[in-house]
Amino acid sequence: MFYVYILNSSICKKHYIGSTDDLERRLFEHNSGKVKSTQAYKPWVMIYTELFYTRNEAFKREKQIKSYKGGEAFKKLLLNNRRDARVVE
Repeated sequence: MFYVYILNSSICKKHYIGSTDDLERRLFEHNSGKVKSTQAYKPWVMIYTELFYTRNEAFKREKQIKSYKGGEAFKKLLLNNRRDARVVE
């Protein structure tokens, strides 16, 4: 199984969108500084996830969500699914 996830920075209003086969490991990597593009904005909180059967499906969805970023579709995605989000610490 593969996941698409959205992280929110606890120190500023930034989001990060990614995909992985292990949510807990990936969040740990972001928060421990192992991901160069997210180091400056840690700690991160996982605010949204979607589950897919294949890496390809997850990657396509990740790209689609990234195309929404900052726009109304991105805000709507987060707002409509906030109750279903899984927070992993």
